[in-house]
Amino acid sequence: QVQLVESGGGLVQPGGSLRLSCAASLTTFNIYLMGWYRQAPGKQRELVARIRSGGETIYADSVKGRFTISRDNAKNMVYLQMNSLKPEDTAVYYCNADHPFVAYADYWGQGTQVTVSS
Repeated sequence: QVQLVESGGGLVQPGGSLRLSCAASLTTFNIYLMGWYRQAPGKQRELVARIRSGGETIYADSVKGRFTISRDNAKNMVYLQMNSLKPEDTAVYYCNADHPFVAYADYWGQGTQVTVSS
């Protein structure tokens, strides 16, 4: 059974930083495209950042220059370093694992709340 477990969310003031972590129980973790998505109240889930097995990354325009996604294939971990946080970053953040060749192998974590407020 595949599990993605996020941690590291919480309450932070504007301008602050948080680091989210996602532990993945995937036997072939290094193959998966790993991503972070977020969903704010009343809004659709949106892509924040993704990272390929080789380290190539993409970011939403709204987080470029502030957020950094990384992965540790030896530990089956993916991270999201979030700096210069803004109130509009408030959302539930979800970890995603997407197999590049198997359509049904697309997994989600339970989400972790990030609240940016003074």
